[in-house]
Amino acid sequence: MASKKKSSTKKSNVKAEGISSDRLAALFDSGEDISEFMSEENAVFKVNVDFPIWMVRALDFEANKLQIPRQAVIKNWINDRLKKEAEDRVKGISAVG
Repeated sequence: MASKKKSSTKKSNVKAEGISSDRLAALFDSGEDISEFMSEENAVFKVNVDFPIWMVRALDFEANKLQIPRQAVIKNWINDRLKKEAEDRVKGISAVG
């Protein structure tokens, strides 16, 4: 009985935007190099933040109202603020120049 030889696969040329998480996981599980799909923009960093209890309760209230997890409220609000700050910087630069 002939032994099955694992065939090597060619490097995928799928762009990061077009690859599904299942496909990426399959490539990783099969030992493929997935570095072409990794970028700092896609990286996720875990950050611990301590909040006073009143703030956690207020976040939970908003999360329940919006029917989304607390973490999603925090991410959305911070994202909104960062975008506003960036827009304000651009307006400030263009107003001066």
